[in-house]
Amino acid sequence: MEQLELTTEILADPARLLALDEVAVDFTEATGRELLWLWESPRPWVVVGLGQAVTVEVNWDFCRQRETPVLRRCSGGGAVVQGPGCLNYAVTLRMDRDPALGAVTTTNAWVMERLRRVIQGQSAYEIAVQGHTDLAFRDGVDWRKFSGNAQRRRRSALLFHGTMLHAFDLSQIADCLRHPSAEPSYRAGRSHREFVANLPVGGKTLKAVLTECWATGAVAGDFPWKDVETLAERRYRSADWNLRR
Repeated sequence: MEQLELTTEILADPARLLALDEVAVDFTEATGRELLWLWESPRPWVVVGLGQAVTVEVNWDFCRQRETPVLRRCSGGGAVVQGPGCLNYAVTLRMDRDPALGAVTTTNAWVMERLRRVIQGQSAYEIAVQGHTDLAFRDGVDWRKFSGNAQRRRRSALLFHGTMLHAFDLSQIADCLRHPSAEPSYRAGRSHREFVANLPVGGKTLKAVLTECWATGAVAGDFPWKDVETLAERRYRSADWNLRR
């Protein structure tokens, strides 16, 4: 698996970060070369899942007043607030890498267990996969979510990506997001403040174990970065895409 190195210009541009997901999975589909990249946004912004309605999931008036961008990604899952202290990882995988990658549910199980195992090795808390694609740690009798994950599939390759909260300003989640329209049973109606937490593991450690998890090698020097900018301009900077629901 090869790595992608993101420039400061890309890290500062939510549209290019989201366009990268699509261009990368298409790159793997075309070449068979798998990719990993890690990033944290230097500023807050909101991203909703592919099928979500912005007005249902997002505190739109708050985000507009604070000039917090709201964008839509190419994968499913729930709304997320990005910013410092929220580590994002993404991998593109060939479906022929393992039979489990042939279907959505078995892909979720295969990847999530892989992630759970490497994070557990760094945490004093018990780590578990909860819902379909959450990672949570046990805090007393409660499970606190620190990671949400989703996938996007092509014919022979897939994108799997997610967030890991380690030093995030959690108040931003309650400020920017409404209570989700759909929630896993283990949430049990808890508010954002009661449900979501930072995992007590440093960001550098998380980056190291995620890189080790996917056994990355050289940087993909021939990656089509121009295609990322083209797609960002055509789709992810467009209100027709971001606010279509």
